Amino acid sequence: MTLRLKLLRKQKSWSLEELAERAELTKSYLSKVERGLSVPSIAVAIKLARALEVDIEQLISNSHAANDITVTRASERTSLGNQHAERHEVQSIASGAVSKRMLPFVVFPPREFTTSAFKEHEGEELLFVHKGRIEVAFPTHTVELAAGDSLYFNALIPHRTRSIGEEQAEVLVVVSHDGE
Repeated sequence: MTLRLKLLRKQKSWSLEELAERAELTKSYLSKVERGLSVPSIAVAIKLARALEVDIEQLISNSHAANDITVTRASERTSLGNQHAERHEVQSIASGAVSKRMLPFVVFPPREFTTSAFKEHEGEELLFVHKGRIEVAFPTHTVELAAGDSLYFNALIPHRTRSIGEEQAEVLVVVSHDGE
């Protein structure tokens, strides 16, 4: 339970003190549990699971749960939005993972801005051009990116993306997400 407790606590961005308060335990005792120096009773494990809002099985498992490590094969991507040419415009990656702080997608930008209005949202955004070339328009300027180029920016800045050139662009987009 040592690894699972610390991992679940950190996923919530809680300090030992915060978890101790929520579980009605002492900080020093929780520290010992996390370091493997103390083994909690079932009653304590139930208190911890309730405080962390997880199933008891998630907490006491010594192995990583399926959603701690998520592999998404190219053929298993979850399609979102409208279909564009032979491919979908947006494909979700790691859709089976829970408690994500990042939202990863593979995007196939349209060729024209007219089909894509400026977008803005909370968080930060990373674009990595895997294939082709893209143009990212901001209200004050435009940035061109080629395969291997990346762009990182505050996603509150209005932006839109389009594919340029002969080859349909394929872009990895990762958006920060605080889980709310």
